Amino acid sequence: MLMVQNSYIEVGAIILFGIGFMILLLNNNMIKKIIGMNIMDTSIFLLFISIGYIHGKEAPIIVDGEINAMGYVNPIPSGLMLTGIVVAVSVTGLMLALTIKLYEKYGTIELDEIMNMRSD
Repeated sequence: MLMVQNSYIEVGAIILFGIGFMILLLNNNMIKKIIGMNIMDTSIFLLFISIGYIHGKEAPIIVDGEINAMGYVNPIPSGLMLTGIVVAVSVTGLMLALTIKLYEKYGTIELDEIMNMRSD
């Protein structure tokens, strides 16, 4: 049963990635593109966390001085995903700041309208 549940989570992550990718490709609105990229980021985090989880093991927090590595989940995937979340938030902030600058300069956040203004 555990393997089936893990497969559902992985398939869900792949579907989420596809949704985010299609939003990124099919929309000209910068805000929608940023949302699509955030959906893609979230799906990657979900995929890696579901792969790194081991049923029946505990978080690597030492309690009562007992150190037995076999009873704990490997903390490296969780640490990497935490770092990935920080990077994703930073990139989102940068993209939003650039979107504001584009709006101030061109008066729109639609990419096709900006390209038309640049070609004139």
